[in-house]
Amino acid sequence: MQPLQPMRVDWVATPPPGAYPQPSRRSQRRSYAGPPTYPVPPRWGFPLLAWRWPTAVPGASETANSVDNVRRLGRFAQNTQFVLAVLAVWAAGSEIWRYVLVAQSRFGALSPTVVNTSDAMVVASGVLYMCVVVLAQVPVLLWLWRARNVAAGLAGYGPSRSGVTSLLLMLVPGVNLVVPGSVLAELEHAVARRPADQRPQPSKVLRWWWGFWVAAGLLFWIMLMWSARDSTQARADGVLLHAFADLVLAGLAVTSLLVIRRITTLLLPVDAASVRLMRVVEVKDAPEPPLRAVRASGSPR
Repeated sequence: MQPLQPMRVDWVATPPPGAYPQPSRRSQRRSYAGPPTYPVPPRWGFPLLAWRWPTAVPGASETANSVDNVRRLGRFAQNTQFVLAVLAVWAAGSEIWRYVLVAQSRFGALSPTVVNTSDAMVVASGVLYMCVVVLAQVPVLLWLWRARNVAAGLAGYGPSRSGVTSLLLMLVPGVNLVVPGSVLAELEHAVARRPADQRPQPSKVLRWWWGFWVAAGLLFWIMLMWSARDSTQARADGVLLHAFADLVLAGLAVTSLLVIRRITTLLLPVDAASVRLMRVVEVKDAPEPPLRAVRASGSPR
C-alpha cells in the first residue's frame, strides 16, 4: 500500500461586508450643468409647420388625408356658391330695374344714360354669372367625388352608382332633375353612418335644394320656349321671367352652400371643444338618498 498524498487547498481571502465605505447615492448624482449645447443646429425634431390634422402629414393614412381634402374643397366650393348667389341677386335686380323702365316708357321718353346703364348692368351681370357658374362646377364636382369616396370608407358600403355613371346621367335632359338629388341623398345617408338597407331620408335643407334644382331646370326650358315669342308684351313678361329665374338661381346657390357645409361637417371628426356639456339642474320624483349612520373617519363633525 502506498501512503496517501496530502490534498492541495487554495485559500481565497475576501473582505468582510462593510470593510470599505460604499459611495452614497447623492455623490453619484451629477449636478446640473445647464441646457445642452450642440456644435451645429440639430436635424431632429418636429417640422416647422402650422397645426394641421394629425394624419395630414406625408406618410399618413389616405382616409384621414382625404377628409382634410374634403374640408378644403368644401370651403372653396362654398365660397364659389356665395359669389354665385351675389351675382344672381345682382342679375335679378338689373332685370327688375329694366322692367320698371319699360313700364315708365309708356308715359314718355327715358334718359339715354339711364337706359344705357340698365342695359350695361343686365349684360354685365349675365356674362359674369355665366362665366362663374361654369367655373364653380369644378370645385363642386371635385368635392362631391372626394366626399363620396370618403363616405364609402367611413360607412363601409359604396354608393349605388359609380361616379362616372352619375356624371353621365346628369347630362341627360329630364334625368338630370332627379339624379343629383338622389346622389346627394345617398351621400348624406352615408356620412350620417346609417345602415345600408335603410332608405335614405333627405334632410330639410337637401329637400329645399332639390326643389330649387328642379325649378331652375324647368325655368330653363320655359325661357327657351318663351324666347320664340316676339310680341311686345311677351318681351316685357320675359323680363320678369328672367328676374324670377335669377332669384331661383340665387336660392339654389344658397342651398348648395348649406348642403356642402352640412355634409362636410358630418364627415369631419367631432371637436371636443364644440360639444356642449350637460348639467343636472333638477331631479324630480326621485327617492331620497339614504343617510350614513356612521361618519367616516377624519370627516368634520
